[in-house]
Amino acid sequence: MHISAPADITTLPVMEQFYTIQGEGVHQGKAAYFIRLGGCDVGCVWCDVKESWDAGKHPLWNVEVLVSQAAQFPGEIVVITGGEPFLHNLEPLISMLKLAGKKIHIETSGSSPVSGQPDWITLSPKKFKAPLAEVIPFAHELKVVVFNKSDFQWAEKFAALVSTECRLFLQPEWEKAAEMTPLIIEYIKSNPQWQLSLQVHKYINVP
Repeated sequence: MHISAPADITTLPVMEQFYTIQGEGVHQGKAAYFIRLGGCDVGCVWCDVKESWDAGKHPLWNVEVLVSQAAQFPGEIVVITGGEPFLHNLEPLISMLKLAGKKIHIETSGSSPVSGQPDWITLSPKKFKAPLAEVIPFAHELKVVVFNKSDFQWAEKFAALVSTECRLFLQPEWEKAAEMTPLIIEYIKSNPQWQLSLQVHKYINVP
């Protein structure tokens, strides 16, 4: 079956795409096809994919071709990440991926409105540009990156705003993991509504 994209949105800037396992959060360890889009308006100083920020530096991919690429792999999950994926209207890509039988997961800072109907939204709020209030209720998973001790208070601010069904995760910033992980563990022991998220893909050296 040939799936056509709407005429008004046929391309997206793509930094990279690859098939691997999800390394973080609720779906850690599951096979997933990642599509990393270019463009970000947040600019975290500790971002490990700063090359994704400028959308103009990345080639435009036809949405139909993106779907065709993802459909070649057996994993059900497609993760759309960035950069900040919701800077783009994702409705055409998401709807076409769903027609291809995929479950769509989005990793977002919440700085731009939600588009399309993803199956799972991981909200990772950043102090550099706080999420829009309208995005917060859509979160299935709240993942707060802990760079310093004040981030625990930042995490609780958003934990009070997400739905009661939203899963709560604290994740050490990679370069400060040795320092922050013990603090996160102690915090979770006192606040068991939270869980620890580790970037397992970095420990096992996969994309």
